[in-house]
Amino acid sequence: MRKVLTRVLPAVLLLLALTATARAAQDAAASPQAKAYQGLLKAVAAGDYVAYKKCMTKAANEGIEKQTKEMNLDPKKVMGMLQAMTPADIKYTAVKVDGKKAVLDATGKVGGEANWGTINLEEEDGQWKIGQQSWTNTKK
Repeated sequence: MRKVLTRVLPAVLLLLALTATARAAQDAAASPQAKAYQGLLKAVAAGDYVAYKKCMTKAANEGIEKQTKEMNLDPKKVMGMLQAMTPADIKYTAVKVDGKKAVLDATGKVGGEANWGTINLEEEDGQWKIGQQSWTNTKK
């Protein structure tokens, strides 16, 4: 009996861990935060600067405006840069909500290379908005 437990128990524990991970990813993908980020991705893909800015927090918009002026870029160039840097094949892996702030974790590919992302969101005026996102090719 002891031999059976030592063989079966690790397999059961692994299965439970994999199930929990899959459930967390499903929950993250269905979250309001993921839907907000999907809106941003849609705006970037369409090259819609106005829609993109509506997806961002007020503070992030101030930073965007400042950088755009400093770099002497017009909205079309900004959207072109964003399109080039935006990961493809995004999959949401986790979401952590703390009141009006949230962190959405994701994976994606940039230039075919695996990347891991962290998207910080804030609830403003009853809607989730993206404050900052960072992507890296170094696994977390």
